[in-house]
This record gives sequence, structure tokens and C-alpha cells, in this order.
Amino acid sequence: MIVTQQLAELVAACHWIGAKGWCPATGGNMSVRLDGQTCLISESGQDKGSLEAGQFLTVDILSQRAQDHRRPSAETGLHALMYRRYPDVGAILHTHSVNATVLSRVEPRDWLILEGYEMQKSLSGEQSHLTPVSIAIFDNDQDIAALAERVAARDERDGLRHGFLVRGHGLYCWGRDVKEASRHLEGLEFLFQCELQRRLLEAK
Repeated sequence: MIVTQQLAELVAACHWIGAKGWCPATGGNMSVRLDGQTCLISESGQDKGSLEAGQFLTVDILSQRAQDHRRPSAETGLHALMYRRYPDVGAILHTHSVNATVLSRVEPRDWLILEGYEMQKSLSGEQSHLTPVSIAIFDNDQDIAALAERVAARDERDGLRHGFLVRGHGLYCWGRDVKEASRHLEGLEFLFQCELQRRLLEAK
């Protein structure tokens, strides 16, 4: 019953993300933890806005292999890493929005600082717009194992509290469950749009 509910919530989140236009052209991947050893993750090459329950695969977090031998997302390794590293992470959403993709390219540092926005409080643990929120940025890599190693090497306090950006690629964010991960995604997308607009206006 719990697995059925988790899957239903993840499918609904995927449809919402698709309607927002945050995962165009079959991009992105979504997952939810089932237990300490397994997670459900979206099948590779599927449109996230029309995903059905049967298009999620049960994957071993340690081996990253699907139980039924179908092909999970190419980026399963990053999901598995976060589930291994953070026992309280229950769901991960990876999107390819315009704001996240562009902002990750125009920010030259290896982190993005968000400060002064009331919407920062949409992120768990954030209580003031005056407290800077750091989001780690990693250079893109077609070698997911190598990218996962670089993410694993970053200190968890250094921009890995709510999610991270992959340069020119998109956003990974997470939460204790699908509901919290979705709130973090929506909050971060709003913050990214505000920050990008602020920079555009200041550049004029």
C-alpha cells in the first residue's frame, strides 16, 4: 500500500513537472526511495508529462541495476549516490528547465548564492530571507560515474542541502518525500527565475 501511494505521488509530480515545461523532450528523471536497498526510478527515454506507473523501474541502490533488466535512466548513479549518502532523502527530482540551465552557465563560480528572497523559506530549514542559500554547481559530464564522484567529494554543507545544478544541464533536488521534493523544486525554480531576471536588469 505504501509503495502504491509513493508511486502515485511520483507519477502525479511528473505530470505536474511536464505541464510546467521543466522536462522537455523526454529529459529529466525522477525517483523515490522504497527502503534502504531499493528505489523506483523513471525508465529512460520517456516523456515525463505522460509517464505511467508501469514506466518506473525498481532499482538496487548499491548496484544501480533494475530488477527486471529494463534500462533505467542514464543518470541512475546520481540518484543512487544521494540515497546512499543521505538516509533521510526519500525522493529526487531532476529537471531541465530554462532558468536552471541558463543560470548554471552564467554563474562562473562552483556555487550559486541566493539571498534576499522571501521564497528562500520554501526550502526546509531556511527561516530568513537574510540567510544565504548556497546551491552547488558541477560541470557537466557524459560520464555519470565521474560526475557522481565529484558530487560525492563535495562537503555536504557546501551547497548540497536541498539540491545542486549541473552546468548547462539542469537541477537535481530532493526531499524527505515526493511532497517536500516538489516544494523544493517549485521554490528553487522561482528563485532561479528571480535571480536570472535580477542579473538581466542589472546588466542593462
